This record gives sequence, C-alpha cells and structure tokens, in this order.
Amino acid sequence: MNTTAPDRDIRGVLITVNQGRLLLPNASIAEVITFSDPERIEGAPAWMLGQIRWRGWRLPLLSFSRFAGWSEEEGQIGAKVVVLKALGGNPKLPYFAVLSQGFPRLVTVSHKALSETTGGGNLPQGIHSRIMLNDDAAVVPDLAGLEALIQQALAQAA
Repeated sequence: MNTTAPDRDIRGVLITVNQGRLLLPNASIAEVITFSDPERIEGAPAWMLGQIRWRGWRLPLLSFSRFAGWSEEEGQIGAKVVVLKALGGNPKLPYFAVLSQGFPRLVTVSHKALSETTGGGNLPQGIHSRIMLNDDAAVVPDLAGLEALIQQALAQAA
C-alpha cells in the first residue's frame, strides 16, 4: 500500500484586477456580483472604495490594485465585485469585497502547474506570495492580513 499522499488538485479562482491577477481558493468566494458605486467612507484609505450592500450586510469594497500600488483603478463598465468569506472570525465582518475586472476564472491548481516566483525582494503588505500557474502570473493575497487592515481602516474612519 502506498503511504504517500497523491498529488491533489484543488479548484482555484483567478481574479483579474488592474495590472495583475489574484489566485484564491474557490471556497473563499461567496459570490460574484455586478459593480455599482459604493457608499463612500469618510477618512478611509484610498484603496477602500467604500461599502456595498449585499444580502443584508454592508461590506467594505477594496481595490487590490490601489492597495498593492499597482494602479489607481476605479469601477468600470463590466467590472465585477467578488465577495470573499472572511477568515478572521469577526462576526461584524464575515465578508468583504474586492473589485474585479470581469468575471473570475475557475482554474485547477495542481502541484505540477504551480510554482512560486522570486524577485523583487520583500513582498508588499497584503501579498503572501507571487506565483506562476501554468503561464499565468498571479499573486496569492494574504487574506488574514487584508482583513486586519480593513478592520483597522474602518475603526480609524469611524
């Protein structure tokens, strides 16, 4: 009997943001909705676009491109909002949302197709790693770190 675990493929989602892509586990996505102008939050950082209403919740909407310093994107025609399940266990913030340029793409992530890339020195805040998935360059965001920064920004803006 083979005691080593076989390579297991997982389902992931590539989210296109201005100037980059994010790779997330499929299980972290709650829903993809059409972009509509968010309610602004006075005193919030520029990467927090505001709050949107979703299923009775008011969710913070962030621009990952702004957060990472890639671009100053705003919602455009065809933009989508990806609602993510928060991992931090905060009952006041069980979800948050990220602006996406179009629909996310479902992908199969296998050990053979995934490689971590290096270069550029230290990773910026909010990024866990840079990867290549087949021929697609992407980053894996630090979701727990992002949640903490969102909570901090909301507390400071209040």
